[in-house]
Amino acid sequence: MTIREQLEAREEEYLSPYATLSRRSRGREREEAQCDIRPVFQRDRDRILHCKSFRRLKQKTQVFLLPKGDHYRTRLTHTLEVSQNARTIAKALRLNEDLVEAIALGHDLGHTPFGHAGEKALNRVYHFSHNVQSLRVVERVEKQGRGLNLTWEVRDGILNHKTAGNPHTLEGKVLRLSDKIAYINHDMDDAIRGGILTEEDIPAEIRGVLGNSCKERLNTMVHDVIINSMDQPEIRMSERVEKAMQELRRFMFDNVYLNPKAKGEEDKAVHMIEQLFEYYVKHLELLPQQYLDAMSDPDNSREQIVCDYIAGMTDSYAVKKFEEFFVPESWKI
Repeated sequence: MTIREQLEAREEEYLSPYATLSRRSRGREREEAQCDIRPVFQRDRDRILHCKSFRRLKQKTQVFLLPKGDHYRTRLTHTLEVSQNARTIAKALRLNEDLVEAIALGHDLGHTPFGHAGEKALNRVYHFSHNVQSLRVVERVEKQGRGLNLTWEVRDGILNHKTAGNPHTLEGKVLRLSDKIAYINHDMDDAIRGGILTEEDIPAEIRGVLGNSCKERLNTMVHDVIINSMDQPEIRMSERVEKAMQELRRFMFDNVYLNPKAKGEEDKAVHMIEQLFEYYVKHLELLPQQYLDAMSDPDNSREQIVCDYIAGMTDSYAVKKFEEFFVPESWKI
């Protein structure tokens, strides 16, 4: 018996009857030999962790564009916080921790530079949604167009991680809720650090349920999910805590996500991404060879390939290319 087979046998002995077992995965788009050490979801996690798109998350905006400080979240630190929330919940509920971690690490691979401003820009010029793009990254963009060949369960969780999504596994449902718990709490923490809000600005009725600090709120929400989902075929919160979380989310939209002080530069970012899109569509030859090669696939339009390229950019690289194309250099003798 291989190490992988031993680990799969332990899953069947220990995990909840509602967990997704590695041995029972629906498999990959392209069949391949099993690893002798790692079960399939652990293998998927490793593939995501080592891919280029994951590394680029460190220089992509979470909420605050190009913040002047080292302690604001980026898309990478957001991803790691989501992963930790999801793993904590999955471990307590005896769900498949490897699966939930793989989904967590891959859920935002398709996110644009400049956060939701970049997503808004690409959606204006070409139908775009970051969860669909994240799936496209792992299926069609990474590894020079070959994709990562992930399991069906991981791809399903990535595609369905948004609020309106409907993951088919409990692990995917854990991730979807963990994502919301993470960004509500860490975005509030960043807003307080940036002087946009203070703890006292949060309505008293919300603090009375969730707590008076980022730590307390995170602890309340994670515990509530675990307590209310234990030995259940569903992932859920208590009505009281879920209502308070939704109220806090609305508060964040009103006071942070749509706050001119926090988001005042977003129109510039939107304009920049739109200009880059239009320029590359007209000058397709400027794209790297990988993207030109992808044009041989009849399912790929010029616009889709340009979206793939721009969505993969970091904030700094997008600025660099914009300056290269649209900002004149000083004349030198």
